[in-house]
Amino acid sequence: MNEDFIEVGIVKALYRYPVKSMQGEALAEARVVWHGLEGDRRYAFVRGDVGDSSFPWLTGREIPAMLLYAPQFTDPDDARNSPIVVRTPNGRSLPITSPDLQAELAQAYGRDVHLIHIGRGVFDSLPLSVMSTATAVALNADVRRFRQNIVIETAEGRPFLEESWLDRALHFSSGARIRLNRRIPRCVMVNVDPDTAVKDPTLLRAIAQTRDNCVGVHASTEQPGLIRVGDVARLVQS
Repeated sequence: MNEDFIEVGIVKALYRYPVKSMQGEALAEARVVWHGLEGDRRYAFVRGDVGDSSFPWLTGREIPAMLLYAPQFTDPDDARNSPIVVRTPNGRSLPITSPDLQAELAQAYGRDVHLIHIGRGVFDSLPLSVMSTATAVALNADVRRFRQNIVIETAEGRPFLEESWLDRALHFSSGARIRLNRRIPRCVMVNVDPDTAVKDPTLLRAIAQTRDNCVGVHASTEQPGLIRVGDVARLVQS
């Protein structure tokens, strides 16, 4: 089947988040599998006091300083099987399964927490997320505040252009293909500075007032494969 494509930009940055709500890793390339980027959000800490809540995760909403914990795969080339080590804000390096790490987070939260590992990933909605550099510039915000997987520098440079791509597919020159599904509703996480964990409500207030509380788009995998920084992103017209 022949398809028409339009080149819409290049991949400017890729981010993976091995542990939900902890610091992300900037990548030069990432493998897209059926459940998002390989290794993305495969671990999460769960609050022990929430019962059967539909959102039991321990996040930066409860502990903004979680964003300062930096997880890394010990073997970055094998994220599916590699152990994870977390560098804490005080400089310690602890295995993700360390009782000391769990105790430190529980103390910060004030209640018990426990670790889970889900091979399909721990996502609030869909497994991939996309936004443009122009969108972050328009909001005068560090793109890392949005915790996106794929950041695209568009040829047009028009903010929020990615929202016009909904219900169509993006093909990347290294092989992966994804489908843009829906806008992303935003929460207080965008208010947390990724370098200091200081909270400022200004950004979320602006998004609520001007963008219907949404920034960026969620996506799902249509064809597994690689994405690399510098890849050409082509929008499928049909």
